[in-house]
Amino acid sequence: MRGMNRSADVIVIGAGVQGASLAFHLARKGARVLVVERASVAGEATGRSSGFVRMHYDLTAEAALAWISFPYFTDWAGHVGAGDPAFVRTGFLEMVPESLLPAIHGNVANQQAIGVETRVVTPGEIAELIPGILLDGIAAGVWEPRSGYADPTSTSAGFLDAARRHGAEVLTGCRVERILTDGGHVTGVATDKGSHTAGAVAIVAGAWSAVLAATVGVDIPVTPWRHETGYFGLPHGRSSDIPVVLDDVGGVYWRPEGRELLLVGLHAGNELGGSPDRPLAPLRGEIVEDMTARLVRRLPWMESGTFRTGHGGQDGITPDQRAILGAAGPDGLYLACGFSGTGFKTAPAIGASMAELILDGAAATADISTFDPGRFLAGRPIVGEHPYEALWR
Repeated sequence: MRGMNRSADVIVIGAGVQGASLAFHLARKGARVLVVERASVAGEATGRSSGFVRMHYDLTAEAALAWISFPYFTDWAGHVGAGDPAFVRTGFLEMVPESLLPAIHGNVANQQAIGVETRVVTPGEIAELIPGILLDGIAAGVWEPRSGYADPTSTSAGFLDAARRHGAEVLTGCRVERILTDGGHVTGVATDKGSHTAGAVAIVAGAWSAVLAATVGVDIPVTPWRHETGYFGLPHGRSSDIPVVLDDVGGVYWRPEGRELLLVGLHAGNELGGSPDRPLAPLRGEIVEDMTARLVRRLPWMESGTFRTGHGGQDGITPDQRAILGAAGPDGLYLACGFSGTGFKTAPAIGASMAELILDGAAATADISTFDPGRFLAGRPIVGEHPYEALWR
């Protein structure tokens, strides 16, 4: 049965954390908002995110987005009101080899300049933060004592609950098939359950974003990207009181998951391309073996741990592994996509900035011009001020 036509000022395609944040900020500014989601709230990339809340990047513009977003996680009631992101403060540590020492010092200095509480730590200090860690190849680390992780699904639901209180509508299980236009202007969307009208449409659809943009002749380099996550049981007697860690030498990352588990992921072994509609495959055995080997190489006491479960996730990735944010194509079309697996922590600031761009004509909360959709066509991919290697490789 096809649904009735709805009319809105802005249609947001996608109810992951970025779409939910945008919907909240639009509705709070008085816009009539309709969110259209092909599956369920946080049912795609967001629901399988690792949920890191940290500020360290090799690009100050990206660090600033995370820093502006940070108070939402620590004072959700004051910024959003509804729900709870379940933020857990663990501290965040990124460990680097000697070759990246100049870069790490430069990036930390840039982040300190915008107010982030961060500093460079020595291998000896790292050993104090994580008892029993082996530091082969580690020259230094970045330490953010206030950072941690949050629950991506709860964060998305909280944004959408607050958006509804401001009058937004949310349609789930409704797949957008194409963007509608007339005379070079966006007029709405056609879905598998009917059409809906609006003067502006924001594509916040993860791995499906390029397919949707192409329906109005907009070509964006957002490729489906698949990444796998494992959950390992901590050995008996081992505390989960350890920080979120990115190990740039070992190509592995981890964080606590409750009191008994570690969430573990790899920088390498990611799958690019293919249809975003193909089913997610179970966690591959060779990936579990690789996770285990890299983890035990750094935390030898995890040899007594146990693999419990795992899953695959999917997002859209760009050639420079940075988001695409801004207007593109016909008048009234906006893009917030290509987050490349790192969009959770920046969602509050991006939602606020994109809402300002759509409704006021310019972003004020944060400068998002670096992430302009036209940068690839112009041959201007984003490069950090003190660049590291690409995160996913």
